[in-house]
Amino acid sequence: MIRGNREIDEDASHRIGAGWLKWRLTSGILCDKKAPPKLKGKFYRVAVRPAMLYGAECWPVKNSHVQKLKVAEMRMLHWMCGITRADRVRNEAIWDKVGVASVENKIWEGRLRWFGHVMRRGHGWSSS
Repeated sequence: MIRGNREIDEDASHRIGAGWLKWRLTSGILCDKKAPPKLKGKFYRVAVRPAMLYGAECWPVKNSHVQKLKVAEMRMLHWMCGITRADRVRNEAIWDKVGVASVENKIWEGRLRWFGHVMRRGHGWSSS
């Protein structure tokens, strides 16, 4: 929820929690060692990421919020691939392995899409 001081810390934390909730509900598929990584990535993009990014297109987002979302996403992707941080695998390699773009890029895509809708509605639009 955006507060009077335009902070969204609580909403970003809530969305991350919603993402982890979806993660737990789908962990049987996402953590299955027999499932191909690209299929896991598709399932992640359809089930988990929308829960994390719901409403993010209109957030007054800060770098700290993006960083929290990136950390949560990378923890999920590491877990999904069976990779630990001790393996020292770069994020880009994991994104390529599962066929997922970074959450930061997806936030910006959503914001640009939302901005396009706002611009197309025209100046004659009224809220009543």
